[in-house]
Amino acid sequence: MTNQIKILTVDDDFINLKLLSSMLKKNDLVHEVIEAKNGLEALNLLKTNTDIGLILLDIKMPIMDGIEFLNNLESIPGSSNTPVIVLTTDETKKREAFDHGAFDFLVKPIREADLYRKIKKVVELS
Repeated sequence: MTNQIKILTVDDDFINLKLLSSMLKKNDLVHEVIEAKNGLEALNLLKTNTDIGLILLDIKMPIMDGIEFLNNLESIPGSSNTPVIVLTTDETKKREAFDHGAFDFLVKPIREADLYRKIKKVVELS
């Protein structure tokens, strides 16, 4: 399959990052996975990785949370159109995430089938 994407995962929980990475690496649509521990680290990674096709974003993080990250995303050249899927345990953040430009939303714990369906949707749109 030629249509593969590079995914940036952003989560302050080490175990969540590793679980997400192992799930993603099993998916044929995923070319590469890059990890960030907070929004600020993610923004810096986007400056050097201009080929990221999808961002999986936790909302509650130290240093820079997910909403703050979404607000800063458009300041990164070439990243303003990168789809962001928000991952959170807090359903109440859904509207706020969409208001700030999130593409989609998944409630933790993440189910592999749901995640794969959303990745497929992103790949088909790109």
